[in-house]
Amino acid sequence: MSNGNSPEDERPFEDVSEEARPSIGRALQQARIAAGLTVDDVSTATRVRLPIVHAIEADDFAPCGGDVYARGHIRTLAKAVHLDPAPLLEQYDADHGGRPAPTPAAPLFEAERIRPERRGPNWTAAMVAAIVVVIGFVGFTLVNGGDGDDSTAQVAEGATSSTGKTASPTPRDSKPTDPKPEPSDSAIAAAPQDKVTVQVRATDGRSWISAKDHNGRLLFDGLLKQGETKTFQDSSKINLVLGDAGAIQLYVNGKKINDDFRPGAVERLTYTKGDPEVG
Repeated sequence: MSNGNSPEDERPFEDVSEEARPSIGRALQQARIAAGLTVDDVSTATRVRLPIVHAIEADDFAPCGGDVYARGHIRTLAKAVHLDPAPLLEQYDADHGGRPAPTPAAPLFEAERIRPERRGPNWTAAMVAAIVVVIGFVGFTLVNGGDGDDSTAQVAEGATSSTGKTASPTPRDSKPTDPKPEPSDSAIAAAPQDKVTVQVRATDGRSWISAKDHNGRLLFDGLLKQGETKTFQDSSKINLVLGDAGAIQLYVNGKKINDDFRPGAVERLTYTKGDPEVG
C-alpha cells in the first residue's frame, strides 16, 4: 500500500517553463523576424554595430565590452523589435551574476554614446588677424606706392612723342631693336650731316606708318594719331611707308618737305644724307 511517498514522487521538481524559455539572443532574433526586420535594419535603427547584433543573437556578449554595455544593447535591441526588455535583462542578470553596480558615466553603451566634439584651432581669431595684416599692407601700398606706379607706367609706355602726347603702340617685330633716343625739335633743326634724320608728324589726322633703316630693320610699325610725332635716324638711309600721306608732315635733315601728298594716298619714300630727296 502506497503512502504517497514513492521514489517517483521524491524526484526533484523540474521547471518546464525555464527549459522552454528561449535564450536572450534567440528571443531577440525571433522578435526581429516576427517584426519583418533584417539585422541591417536593426543595426541602422539602433546604431549598434552589425557584428555586435549578430553576436548578441548568438548569445555571445563578449563583443559588448562588459555587462553595462551588454545590458544597454539588450534594452536597445528589444525596443527596436517591439519586445519588453525587462524579462531579458532579468534573465541576463541571472545568467551573469546579478545586476552590476551603477556606473556614474551617463551614456555608456555604444548605441546611445554621444562623443564630445573636438575643439579645433580658433580660426576666427586667425582670420581677423590676417584681415588686419592685409588691410594694413594695402593701405601702406596706396599711401607710399603711388609715385612708384606712375614712374613704372611711364617706363612701360616707352618713348613719347616730341609734343608730349601719348606714344603710338609699340611696333610688333620678331627681331628686337636697340632703343634709340628720339631727337627733339632743336636736334632736328641742327641735324648731323653724317646721318639722315626724318621726323614724321600727323598734322591733319591719323595715319599708319612704317619705318626701316638701311639694313631693313624695322624701326616703327603702327598708328600715328593726330598731333603725335615720331623721329627716326640712321647712318645712311630711312625707308618710309605712309598709309595716309595727306595727313603727314615730313621734316628731313631739319628741312620741311613740301610735297603735296593726297589724303588717303599710300606713299613709299626713301631719304638719305644731304639735301632732302624723295627716292
